[in-house]
Amino acid sequence: MKTLHAAYLSRIDYGEAWELQKALIREIDTEARGDTLLMLEHPPTYTVGTDRHPEHLLLGPEELHRRGISVYEIDRGGDITYHGPGQLVGYPLLYLEAAGLDLHKYLRELEEAIIGLLAEFGLQGGRKPEYTGVWVGDRKIAAIGVKFNRARTRRGFVTSHGFALNVKSQVAQDGFQGIVPCGIQEYGVTSLEAETGQALDVEAIGERLMPHFKRVFGYDSVSPETIRSTSVR
Repeated sequence: MKTLHAAYLSRIDYGEAWELQKALIREIDTEARGDTLLMLEHPPTYTVGTDRHPEHLLLGPEELHRRGISVYEIDRGGDITYHGPGQLVGYPLLYLEAAGLDLHKYLRELEEAIIGLLAEFGLQGGRKPEYTGVWVGDRKIAAIGVKFNRARTRRGFVTSHGFALNVKSQVAQDGFQGIVPCGIQEYGVTSLEAETGQALDVEAIGERLMPHFKRVFGYDSVSPETIRSTSVR
C-alpha cells in the first residue's frame, strides 16, 4: 500500500515552514516517515528562488516594512513569487527513486493535479510551454517551484517546496502588485474566486485537491496527520 500523509497547518510563518520541511525531509530520508504533503497559508511573503533577479522586486525596504511583507531568498528553482492569506500553499515531501527519475515529469504531475481540481469548477486549466505553473487563459492561477534534495541514506531524492494556488480574490489584488511574478511581465494572475464568482474556503479547497493529488501520484490511501509547529495559529 502506498500511503500519503497529509496535514493542514492553517497559517504559519514562511521561515518556520521552511525549517519544518527540512526536518521532515530528514525523517523521510531515513524512512522514519512516509511521503508527506503539507498544506497551509502564509502571512504576506515574497520568496526569491535560485533564478534571482533583484529588479523583479519593485518595493524598497521601507515600503515592504509598511506593508508587513517578509522577503526570503530560498533554495527552490524559479524567480520571485508572492505568498499570502487566501492562497493554498502545498509542500509535497516525496521520496523519488533515482533510477528513471524524470524531474520535468514531476512538475507536470503537480500541474495535472491542480488542473483536475480546476475542472471541478468548470475551469479549463492549462500550461504554457515556456513556463511552469497552471493558467486559466493568459492568467496564472498557480505557481510551482521545487527543490530535489539528494537523499543521504537512500539512492534517490526527496522533494521540497511545491505549489501555490490562488484561492481568494484579494491574493491576486495585493502582493503580486509589488513584483514581476516569476519574472513574467506579459501575463497577469488570477484566483479561483475571481474565475468562479464563488466565495471559497482555502482549507476546503485543499481537501478537494487531495483526490486529484492521490490519483496523479498513484497513492492507494491518504492518512490525515496533525503536525505541530510553534507558529501555527
